[in-house]
Amino acid sequence: MNTTRAMTALALGGFGIGTTEFATMGLLPQIAETFGIPDYEAGNAISLYAAGVVVGAPLIAVLGAKLPRKGMLIGLMLAVALGNGLSAAAQDKGLLLLARFVAGLPHGAFFGIAAVVAATLVAPERRGTAVARVMVGLTVANLVGVPLATAAGQQIGWRTAYLAVAVIAVITALAIAAWVPRVPKVEGASMKGEVRAFGRPTVWFAIFTGMIGFGGMFAVYSYVAPLTTEVAGLPQSAVPWILAVFGLGMTLGATFGGRFVDRSSMGSVFGGLIAVCVILVLLGLTASVPVLLFAFLFLLGFTIQILAAALQIRLMDASPDAPSLAASSNHSSLNVANGAGAWLGGLAIAAGWGYTSTAWVGVALSLAGLAIAVASVLYERRALTRETTNQTMAMASAASTTIETQPR
Repeated sequence: MNTTRAMTALALGGFGIGTTEFATMGLLPQIAETFGIPDYEAGNAISLYAAGVVVGAPLIAVLGAKLPRKGMLIGLMLAVALGNGLSAAAQDKGLLLLARFVAGLPHGAFFGIAAVVAATLVAPERRGTAVARVMVGLTVANLVGVPLATAAGQQIGWRTAYLAVAVIAVITALAIAAWVPRVPKVEGASMKGEVRAFGRPTVWFAIFTGMIGFGGMFAVYSYVAPLTTEVAGLPQSAVPWILAVFGLGMTLGATFGGRFVDRSSMGSVFGGLIAVCVILVLLGLTASVPVLLFAFLFLLGFTIQILAAALQIRLMDASPDAPSLAASSNHSSLNVANGAGAWLGGLAIAAGWGYTSTAWVGVALSLAGLAIAVASVLYERRALTRETTNQTMAMASAASTTIETQPR
């Protein structure tokens, strides 16, 4: 088995999905111009894509509980190709929004199942690094794919970006078929077993941490193009470069962040959310200075990627008997954050508070996510204390019964 080739195929899928997810943010002005709508209304294309991820990730994971994971990965990439082909062909706003919803359906399930497959290819103590390697495709998309798609969209037309992703998705399906080994299914896997994971409070704490906390990043990143041109005063040609800087931060975060996650997934969650809050405060105060805008977006990309890998492992640990659903649910929660962040940021802009107001929306969301993470740790400690107390009482009761039944 060639693990490097397998990881490369999975990362290529992440590259295509990452490009289609984030390129829309860089192409909002062009999409808005095509359909004659304001930027914040065109931002609904981001929200509808996120809605597709939210619906598709758990639904596909549950329905595919008994299906071979390799076959599912191939099918999901063909679905990505279909959704992006429809996006490129859309002739009005309504059809584009529908196409973006369809394109988002396979997103979370692909990343979730790919993370589970990657984790089975390495030693248990290297799971964080393996998951981060899969996510490298997503980060390279932000470093190379999104800037190129944005530049091409500005020069040729935004539809070319979605067509390119459709081609990448087909190539990925072929690479998975050739390079990814067949992975044994989880013993006893079933729809009922996958759904049962949602009965665990620790799973919901992890989901809501990502769902709320990640919204902070998306509130800002969704409007990075007007932030660059309207606030920092840079020309439109600078947008691909600032997207590349953000992508570089994500790539380095994925490359080195897995080591932090291997040491402590929960520590990485806390550290990531605190760092995001600090970065967004500084960005909100200095966004009009181009150099500082570039610097803080780089740091935001670096930090957010460590946080994503940490939340992925956290969910997989919370639901070991339903790893596909747990891992896919992470991307559902992150795309709720995507849609909510874009929507709340758009509300702040529409209210006349300016594009920098998205940073303060982001700070509020990140602090809320941090509060949920703290609550999850407190819950687990109390649950552990109750379990220990119950075990002690049971042992004492058993010992007392043994003494009473001994002959005198």
